[in-house]
Amino acid sequence: MNLSLNEIEAMCKRAARGAGLPWGLAEEVGAAARLLAGVALPGPEQLAALLARNDLRPVAALAPTAIEGGRWRAAMGRLCPLVSGSALSDRAAQLETGTVFEMEEVDFPLLLLPFVAAAAQRLDRPVALDWPNMRLVTDGRQICATGTRQEMLRDHVPWLRCHAEATLGSPLAPVRRGQVTDDAWAQLSTFAHRTYAPATEASRLRGAGAGLADND
Repeated sequence: MNLSLNEIEAMCKRAARGAGLPWGLAEEVGAAARLLAGVALPGPEQLAALLARNDLRPVAALAPTAIEGGRWRAAMGRLCPLVSGSALSDRAAQLETGTVFEMEEVDFPLLLLPFVAAAAQRLDRPVALDWPNMRLVTDGRQICATGTRQEMLRDHVPWLRCHAEATLGSPLAPVRRGQVTDDAWAQLSTFAHRTYAPATEASRLRGAGAGLADND
């Protein structure tokens, strides 16, 4: 499917909300998918796969622990790049002091990149995201990749690191419209559809909205 970046952002935002993420994070997710699609990377496809993998899992179980010192881990063993990315973005200033953020067992690491881009833009300096055989560097406006596309699109990595010891290389070329597979768009639409029906206690427990603890 050939779609405008606005369409991709809107669908991904609503799909993230339908999968149980709070609206604030869902808005960040929509912008993240748009940024990746804007350089011809399959952000929407990876998002659809991630939401399907984590469906009905509580957000707290996917969030990083041991944030203050040590490596970031998740209670259920797999870190969600969206929740971890939001936590990383909130701590952007620490990158400027030489902090290296290390994470273990991360799903779809490419989805962390837009949050790293937001941090780089705030710091006005390039920031790198490394995992085995892959390095991505961004200043918030450009994205440079060192490694194969296969490594970039992995659905899981045993570790990754984010740090500000980075220099930009040759940037990926921007595009005006994004390409999304039919299957991924259908999956995103399924999650987005959950936001259309009025929420009940039963539907919240099934995953429509953020559950009984919705404090939006």
